[in-house]
Amino acid sequence: MANQNPADLSLAPYYEGWEAFNRLLVTAVAPLTPDQLALRMAPGQRTIAELVGHIVSARAGWFHGMLGEGESSIERFYPWDAENPPTLNAAHLEIGLETTWRLIADTLARWTPADIHVTFTTPSGHLRTRQWAVWHVIEHDLFHGGELSLTLGAHGLPGLDL
Repeated sequence: MANQNPADLSLAPYYEGWEAFNRLLVTAVAPLTPDQLALRMAPGQRTIAELVGHIVSARAGWFHGMLGEGESSIERFYPWDAENPPTLNAAHLEIGLETTWRLIADTLARWTPADIHVTFTTPSGHLRTRQWAVWHVIEHDLFHGGELSLTLGAHGLPGLDL
């Protein structure tokens, strides 16, 4: 490895904690009933199902929609954060988390340090790097994962076991 060109290295090892966080999300959501998925922290806040759908949709939107990664089947997750999202059960949410995680993991395994500096333009006209997008999705996962854990705990359900 000492003689390996740094530009040929995968980015995956630098994001290993993210995979563990995804497993925590799946573990927290998979056993929930429809009634539990309908719980929310307060009126006007997202339900548990809507929170997870929001996480999944954002991952799909950034990695597939903005960065062009993955297959067109990922687009099925875009409506999960729409104004009137589909009704999602725990199995749907688990599939969404696992599928979008595979998209992310496959992308990071393929990208090299040089690839992370490639730029793209957002629909609002901002020039961003892939690194910016990756960090944005990580912070989004963490923020809404914390919101999910807090909501679960407020209702006496196990949150993310950090």
